[in-house]
Amino acid sequence: MRFREELTYDADVARVRAMLADEGFREQVCEAQRVLDHDVTIIPEGVGMRVRIVQQQPADGIPSFAQRLVGSTIEIVQEEHWHDATAADLTVTIPGKPGHLRGTIRLEPDGDGTREIVEGEVKVSIPVIGGKLEKLIAQLLGSALRAENRTGRTWLTEAS
Repeated sequence: MRFREELTYDADVARVRAMLADEGFREQVCEAQRVLDHDVTIIPEGVGMRVRIVQQQPADGIPSFAQRLVGSTIEIVQEEHWHDATAADLTVTIPGKPGHLRGTIRLEPDGDGTREIVEGEVKVSIPVIGGKLEKLIAQLLGSALRAENRTGRTWLTEAS
């Protein structure tokens, strides 16, 4: 299943990139998502960086067919490999479960602001319910990205 989300910020690309490279910001996003536990690691690599976020999220509110597969909590691992200041490869996995998202993140100028484009492919290899799970993962990821966007807009306003 294809996934695409576009987010906008009222700041230039350099400020948005600096925000995304800040562990404090990433931790604030986890708190905004009400995760049970999280670990954020950001390692600079030349003009790029590696980001790894491990979250424990409650499975409350997800359909019962999915909750039977994941249990009462879900571990989600998000990894970003930023090749430069504006482009990254993105992988989101649920360790030990047959599903993942592989895609990209791009930051583009948008007038005086920035557009962040996240797109990729959600894949769940379970017969019969795989498509339902792909749709659920895409919805959850979209919700998480919108929470990141709300947190980022506030972060950028307060940092001005």
